[in-house]
Amino acid sequence: MILAGDESGLAQTAEILRSGGLVALPTETVYGLAGRADSEAAVAAIYRAKGRPDFNPLIVHVASLAQAERLALFDDRAALLAERFWPGPLTLVLPLRKEASVAPAVTAGLATIAIRMPAHPLLRAVLGRLGLPLAAPSANRSGGVSPTSAEHVQVSFGAAAPPILDGGASENGLESTIVALRQGGWQLLRPGPIPESAVAALLGDAMPVEAGRIEAPGQLARHYAPGKPVRLDADAAQAGEFLIGFGRIAGDCSLSPSGDLAEAAARLYRCLHEAAASKRPRIAVAPVPSEGIGAAINDRLRRAAA
Repeated sequence: MILAGDESGLAQTAEILRSGGLVALPTETVYGLAGRADSEAAVAAIYRAKGRPDFNPLIVHVASLAQAERLALFDDRAALLAERFWPGPLTLVLPLRKEASVAPAVTAGLATIAIRMPAHPLLRAVLGRLGLPLAAPSANRSGGVSPTSAEHVQVSFGAAAPPILDGGASENGLESTIVALRQGGWQLLRPGPIPESAVAALLGDAMPVEAGRIEAPGQLARHYAPGKPVRLDADAAQAGEFLIGFGRIAGDCSLSPSGDLAEAAARLYRCLHEAAASKRPRIAVAPVPSEGIGAAINDRLRRAAA
């Protein structure tokens, strides 16, 4: 069921969520599979629908800073980041308040919570109507290519697809940047639309991330997989390959003919979906520079190729 982003669609969405159901919602990053963060049944339904490992925490989406502060402990650094980047594509991993009203499975048993205030107007309207935080990982089968349109959600879940609030194509096209605040520093757990340098300008250089520790989405070695072998840094397609181009390398689908990294980020999952749906058994991807948001693009591509 596709719900229009109008008054009727918003009312239906809010009612489904309030009653403990799931809805795929548009965000400025990718579409999310949302359910009440305070409902164990709704969170369990998210895990079942995605086939998601139960050690992988979920991001909680909030409508306001006040709502976030009821779930997590904010210090001056967290307040500064929220002031600078919220609403927007930044997730903060912060100490969980003991009295926080979230299902235990949301945090996967950790003493931290991943939390974000999204910028997408439809999601903000839903959150405002509900007055409740929503757990919302990407609206696709776990480990697969993230969805940036309602159609991608339908393809991923097939006949089991939840209701989808259609907000058009995602603006950023990459999952949020995830930053964990530690005593004495901070860590970049997942690169995203907000580059590491923007956070470092406020907090100083990042600390190294501990290998093997899963504290936020997108940290698994294999993720965003299109279901076919992926070859990176390809100058041309080999036999049986669908080529995803960039810049001067045209390809069967181009991330950005002009070499624009923001456009490439927005088109990345669209091209991976197109490659997955093609009849060719393998995928090749042209080189993408790693500066700025290119680091996040290459992070997703390395995990897709793992």
